[in-house]
Amino acid sequence: QVQLVESGGGLVQAGGSLRLSCAASGRTFSSYAMGWFRQTPGKEREFVAAVSWSNTYYADSVKGRFTISRGNAKNTVYLQMNSLKPEDTAVYYCAASTTVAAGTDERDYDYWGQGTQVTVSS
Repeated sequence: QVQLVESGGGLVQAGGSLRLSCAASGRTFSSYAMGWFRQTPGKEREFVAAVSWSNTYYADSVKGRFTISRGNAKNTVYLQMNSLKPEDTAVYYCAASTTVAAGTDERDYDYWGQGTQVTVSS
């Protein structure tokens, strides 16, 4: 059974940093894309960042502030979030795909974590 477990969320002041982690188990995702999405109450889930075999993708709203990376074991993915803003407040979800070409569309992702809350105070 595939599981994605996120950690690292919390409360931070505007301008601060957080690092989210996601560990996958149950199968290997080293050749496939993994990504981060986020959702706030009343809004649809939105793309944040993704890493495939050879590319990284970022939403315009986080470009230059967030960095996605894989761990050495490749079944982990991190999201380093710097210069956080109150509008970054959301539940952040880790996602894993079984395709190499997955990018910004959540329909490309097959497995999802339970989410971790990130709250940025002004």
